[in-house]
Amino acid sequence: MNLMDYPIFISAFCLLAFWLSAHAGALLRKRRIKLDEAEHEDLTVILGATLTLLGLIIGFSFSMATSRYDQRKNYEEAEANAIGTEYVRAALLAPADAARSRTLLKSYLDQRILFYTTRNAGTLAQINTSTAQLQDDLWSTVAASGVRNPTPVTALVLSGMNDVLNSQGYTQSAWWNRIPIAAWALLIAIGISCNILFGYNARKSVSAGRRFLLLPLIISVSFGLIADLDSPNGGVIHVRPQNLISLSTLMK
Repeated sequence: MNLMDYPIFISAFCLLAFWLSAHAGALLRKRRIKLDEAEHEDLTVILGATLTLLGLIIGFSFSMATSRYDQRKNYEEAEANAIGTEYVRAALLAPADAARSRTLLKSYLDQRILFYTTRNAGTLAQINTSTAQLQDDLWSTVAASGVRNPTPVTALVLSGMNDVLNSQGYTQSAWWNRIPIAAWALLIAIGISCNILFGYNARKSVSAGRRFLLLPLIISVSFGLIADLDSPNGGVIHVRPQNLISLSTLMK
């Protein structure tokens, strides 16, 4: 896991960084002579434009994270459909091959459920290794049956197994597809700039109160939500393999 898999840490770090940035802007302001009204209005316009830019980037980032989360849910459903279909088609093979294929599919399904529910990186590596081995065994079983009995029926079973293997690859790609680090760096940089401008342009009555914490809190909570949606393993928002679990119940 990388730091982006810890949304609470991201939110806490951003809150501290933005709060310090606001106070840094206020300290810079105190070292200058009093701003006249025209300068204050100019800074207000710049601050408003910067906040608008930050809001747009947050909106785009939230949309990216949401689409990736929906994509992971769709691929979980596709995996369940592919495995369930192949489990039914396996009955078309010779009795020995059908029994072996179904046994392997049950074990494979258990590994896919663990893939969605496990949060430990070391355990996930073991699951991926077991999944790859099961995929080899499954393909070897149906391929050997196809070689011995090359009919349209076995071709249908081979096609179904191909869908099973492909669906796992699509899922893995969706889990790797994250918001780029460069985008996060840009978000944090603009957030810091906004808070520096906010502190620099704040009136004395504002800078002395607790309202300095409000803007950093709002931005950091937004960043934490985006990081949570974008992280397949971290945080509290996860894709629950409901379709795979239901299929496992039916198989057993």
